[in-house]
Amino acid sequence: MIFSVLIQTLKHALLITGFIFVMMLAIEYINVQTQGLWQKIVSGNKLKQYVFSAVLGAIPGCLGAFTAVSMYTHRMLSLGAIVTTMIATSGDEAFVMLAMFPEKAIILTIIIFAVGIIAGWLTDILIKPEAIKIKSDKPGFVLHQNEKCVCFNKKVILNQLIKPSIYRIVLFVLLTALITGILTGTLASASKGWVKVTVLLAAGFSLFIVLSVPNHFLKKHLWQHVVKVHLPKIFFWTFGTLLFFAFLMTYIDIETWISSNMYIVLLIAVLVGIIPESGPHLIFVTLFASGSIPFSILLASSIAQDGHAMLPMLAESKKSFVSVKLINIIFALIIGFLALLTGF
Repeated sequence: MIFSVLIQTLKHALLITGFIFVMMLAIEYINVQTQGLWQKIVSGNKLKQYVFSAVLGAIPGCLGAFTAVSMYTHRMLSLGAIVTTMIATSGDEAFVMLAMFPEKAIILTIIIFAVGIIAGWLTDILIKPEAIKIKSDKPGFVLHQNEKCVCFNKKVILNQLIKPSIYRIVLFVLLTALITGILTGTLASASKGWVKVTVLLAAGFSLFIVLSVPNHFLKKHLWQHVVKVHLPKIFFWTFGTLLFFAFLMTYIDIETWISSNMYIVLLIAVLVGIIPESGPHLIFVTLFASGSIPFSILLASSIAQDGHAMLPMLAESKKSFVSVKLINIIFALIIGFLALLTGF
């Protein structure tokens, strides 16, 4: 039993870390190629940040929210913008809700989309940027001044492949292992098809990057920045957190906590949203589908929870993790209480 939980948690952590890894490689590559143009567009206007962040959150699953976290940890998005994403996201449960009650799921998405934008705007007004600091020395992804990367040079690619550096070999092995794990079912065996396809596409693009970029870019940007700085922390925090909650939920039946007192259920739904895991939220999705709880409790639960998306944040900035969670909880309680009070 324990060994089975350990193996399943390890596979899950590897899949999450693997996706974040390939996503960061791709973003790093695109950012250097465009000389940071797209991050300047997003960072230059707060309203664009909020709308952009809400769109990322509204994308079913955690992939859009993972992207927002990556951008936030590189100081491309404000604290308010990441709050917007985390309120607007319903994680993997979005697919379940669309399957079980599509009309209500769409209404829910529209509501949390709007709430997220308002919450993000208020957060940036009330909380000063210097109060929550990210470890990155400079905003945005690493870009060296006056650096121009010819990232696809046919004249040197063949020589790079014949005599690859140790960094290129290690990155190639990591990406190949990720792709092989998904194709063979070792990783993501229980994941939906779209998850597998998305990760495979991102991994394929990252493999092209690793095989084609010059050694300088490979070492400075991909190895020293992504692999050495981010990857170990993300994996160990993700694995440790998932393992803790896996054992916790094995011995505690959260459904038994639910009573006929809806205000207590509301509080439980919001508190369960603190858990950086998609599974617990399904309890309230199922209860709503069966008619056991009103829409207001599902709404509060959706605002409070953010699936796995906050796990990388926990590794990068614990203060930001706590801040975003607290803000989400406050909005979930206020809106959930008002909605329940008015009969929704």
